[in-house]
This record gives sequence, C-alpha cells and structure tokens, in this order.
Amino acid sequence: MRRLKYLPACLILLCWTPLALAQPSPLLTPEQLRADLRYVQESIAATHPQPDFSADPAAVRQAYAYIAEQMQAPMSPDQAWRLLAMLNPLYADGHLAITPAGPLAQSQAFLDAGGSFFPYEMSLDTSGALRIRAQLGGAPSPLQGARITSINGVPADQIIADLLIRCHGDTAAFRASLLSLRWPFLYWKVLGTPDNYALQFDNGQQLTVAGAATLPAYLAGNGSFAQQFRFELLPRKAALLTINTFAWPDKAQFTAFTANAFRQVQEAGVRTLLIDVRENGGGNDDMWIDGVLRYIADKPYRWASTYRKKVIKGRDSASEKLGDVIDGEITSWQQPQLDNPLHFSGATYLLVGGRTYSSSVLLSNVMQDFGFGKVVGAAGQARTRQSGGTQRFVLPNSGLELGVPRLLFQRPAGTSGPVLLQPDIVLPDSPYNERELIDAVLALPAPPA
Repeated sequence: MRRLKYLPACLILLCWTPLALAQPSPLLTPEQLRADLRYVQESIAATHPQPDFSADPAAVRQAYAYIAEQMQAPMSPDQAWRLLAMLNPLYADGHLAITPAGPLAQSQAFLDAGGSFFPYEMSLDTSGALRIRAQLGGAPSPLQGARITSINGVPADQIIADLLIRCHGDTAAFRASLLSLRWPFLYWKVLGTPDNYALQFDNGQQLTVAGAATLPAYLAGNGSFAQQFRFELLPRKAALLTINTFAWPDKAQFTAFTANAFRQVQEAGVRTLLIDVRENGGGNDDMWIDGVLRYIADKPYRWASTYRKKVIKGRDSASEKLGDVIDGEITSWQQPQLDNPLHFSGATYLLVGGRTYSSSVLLSNVMQDFGFGKVVGAAGQARTRQSGGTQRFVLPNSGLELGVPRLLFQRPAGTSGPVLLQPDIVLPDSPYNERELIDAVLALPAPPA
C-alpha cells in the first residue's frame, strides 16, 4: 500500500481503528465513497479561482490518490470524514474545508442519546503543549494550565497529530488554534468518546475523569446577541466594544447596537476605544463598514485593492462565461462621515488573535492600510490576502459538507503589506484570561493629542 510522506504510520493505524463508541450509521459502499471524492474534486475545480494560491498541487494530487486507494470497504459517514478531511490542511485555507454536517445538531443529539465529551476545553500553545483551559463548557477549572502528556495511554503528541491532519486553515498556527477551540468535538469524531479518560500530566500527576454531558463552549456560545456583542466603559476614559461575529442575521439589530455604543462613547467623553475581534471568524463586510467604520473612518477607503473570481453557475452572463477566471480592481470607495455627530476621533485599537478571520481580517487590513487605528495582539496566523464568497456543498452520499471560496481579495495596500496578519503592536494574548490583553493595551502610553 502506498503511503503519503506526510502521514506517519501511527496515524494510518489510528484512522482505521474501529471506534466502539461511535454512533450507528448507515454504511457507504466503496462506489459511493469514491463518488463523493470525485464530487469534492469537481466542486473545487468548478468554484475556486486559484487553488494553488494556498496549496501545493503535487501534494493535493497525491492525497486524492491515497484517499481513493483506501476506499475499498464500506464506511460510515464519520469514517468517510476522517479520510476525506485529510485534504483540509493541504488546501491551507480557512474557507476551504470538508466538515461533518451540523456540528451543533449532531452534538446535541449525541448528548440526548446519553453520550459525553472529553471533559475539558483545551489550549494547544505555540510549543505544541496541550493544556487544560477550562471545564467543558467554559467554567473555571482548578487544573487550568496543566499540561497533559498522554490520554488513555496514548501520547498527547500522537493524538494532536492525528487531529491536526484533519483541521483546515491558512497556517499550522491557525489549525492549532482551531483544534484548541474544537478539541472535544474533534476528539469525538476521530477517536471516539470512552466513558473515562486517564490523564497523565507533565508533573507526574495522574487523574482519571469521566466524560462530560455538556456542549463544548464554541457550540454553546453562538446563540444569543449578548454573547456575541458587548460594550463596556473602562477606566481612564476608555471603552471596549466586543464583536465576535460579522455574520449576525439581523443587521439592523447590530447597527442599532453599535450606534448606541458610539453614543455612549460620546457621552462619556471616551478618548481610547478598544474594538475586540479576537473571536471573530468573519461574516459580511457591510456589517463593519456600516456598524463600525462609519464612526471612525476619517478618509476615503476601500476594503480591498484587487480581486480574482471564478464565474460559477448562476453568476455567468454574456460578458462573464461560466468557468472564466477574472481579475479586477475594487473601484468603489467608501466615504468618511466626518459630519456624523457620533464620529469618534480618539485613539482606536483593534484587538486581534488566533481566531480573527475572513471579514475581520479585511477590517484589520483597512484599519492598518488607512491608518484608522492600531492593530494589537498576537502575531498573525491568517493571510491578509483572503478568500471569500464561500459556496456550500453537501456530498451526495455521506452528507458531509464542503465549503469552497470563489473569490480572492488583495488587501488595500496591495502586495506591499505582510503576507500574514501582523499587528502594529505585538502583545501576548493569554488563552486563560481575555482581560490581560485589554489591560496591556490600556497600559500603553497615551497617543499624542
């Protein structure tokens, strides 16, 4: 059997170890599996304007061949995902991914059927150390920061590698951040969920804990407006505006919230504004154009300089043929609203982190390239040249989901900017205390009046 160079033998073994605790699923025939693989390949080819902008074509071709070779026996949808998801890191784009369908609904159904998850929220740091961040669901844990070296006798490094080869994202650091966020869910999908977890720590401590019948925090925290958007007046004539998504379905509710926030900024005489998008994975650009920059932009701006797009079905015309790849320039400029009574001209800091992505990266580009504020936080993990216009597909046999972008955007400064999101002021961002970065920004020397 031919093996890929990037797949250690232990990972192939783990991929095919039966999961006794997996939920019963209808098995897919080899023919159905290979049909889904072709569907993935054809959908990407028909949608993406330039897959090799982030991927090594030779490595991708080798992966398709390897995956096809493994489709010799019937598989469940979860087993199919564990195989197909090995494409995710090779495409190296946060908008291009093969994922299980409906993770929230799947997880809730799993719990309703008596299942349980790995009992902790985790953090995978830059050194590759796996540490406990909180109890599952986000409650504080006395084990916060403790480093796990093995789980049920399997070295943590081996488990991390087996999960990372199924994660999507622009860079290895991005994928590690994604794994940190989704650890309980991905552990379940790849390795199953035993009743108990025997944990070994780097200080020699051993602990056996039961699984937790609780939703992971990243799934449970997306429901309410108050969880996604917050405004807070801070000491020293400062304020904090937290925006965790630009994908909120009710734009009017969001813009009313930000208008009220900037009204409070004016009434309180705020001189320093912190806008926190560390947890913001993106959404619609008009959300930050109309909800944020209308109050702080002081010169004309555009959200990108050039684009490359694939003409897909339903968007073709007499001048743009189906399948064409078209390069163009963003010619529409947004005008500042300096006469807006809520216009803010104080010091503005945009807080970014490992999960700042998509539309929030475009916001960061605009803030830097037009001087609307300072970008602050940890070193970048996402590209400043972002893909977008993601199209959603459902694989016909397994029901797995595929996202494929049809657009590429170059930042307003063009290619002169950094490849990865690079803060103007690099400051550490603790995975255990979100207030540490906020306090660090407040402690910066006041900008000149």
